[in-house]
This record gives sequence, structure tokens and C-alpha cells, in this order.
Amino acid sequence: MVHRSDSSSDDAVFNASAELFALLATPVRLKVIRALDGAEKNVSQLQAELGTTQPNLSQHLSMLYRAGVLARRREGTQIHYRLASERVAMLCRAVCQQVALELEGRVALPVSQRLLPLGGR
Repeated sequence: MVHRSDSSSDDAVFNASAELFALLATPVRLKVIRALDGAEKNVSQLQAELGTTQPNLSQHLSMLYRAGVLARRREGTQIHYRLASERVAMLCRAVCQQVALELEGRVALPVSQRLLPLGGR
């Protein structure tokens, strides 16, 4: 963790971090990031893969795009999305992989090293 003596700098760091975590705090957005990890896809492909409605998906894609997590390009009537932020993708991968391991019980970690509280969810 970054330690600074200037509380206004701390506030800026914590506020920006909270905004990022709030952006990522929706399962559909995490699924979008996973689906686009290493591949560009159009909206129809994403909708089929994620099993959500087109209006719901469009709302999440728009939020991720405006935040700079996704990039897009138009090809005719299709809009193709790809990850614009590899660091956000790495963060999501790391957290989701760790949570999956903990939920599956494949790792026996002391409480101090777990991401999830005891009992899982």
C-alpha cells in the first residue's frame, strides 16, 4: 500500500480506487472483461456468450468504454469491443482466480491471506 503524509493525496488515491472497484463491482462487467481477454468481439457475440439482454449488455459496455477499460471500433453496423486496459484485466484475473480457488476449497490459507471471509460467500 502507498503511504503518504499528505491526506489530500491519500483521499485522491482512495477515491480513485473506490471508483475503480465500484465500476468492477458488477458480475456482468467482470464477465465482459473475461470474455474480451485476448479477443475482440462484437455485441452479438458477447450477448450470446454472456446470456444477457442486449439493452443490459449495452449499458455495461458503455460504462466500461467511458471509463477507458474497453476500446471499440465500428465495422458497418457492428461494434467490436476489445480491452483497452490490460492492467484492469490483470486485476480482474488475479482476484477472480483467487476467489475461485477459495470457493473450490483448493487452497488452505490462513484468514489473514484470504480475500473472502470464512465461509466463502
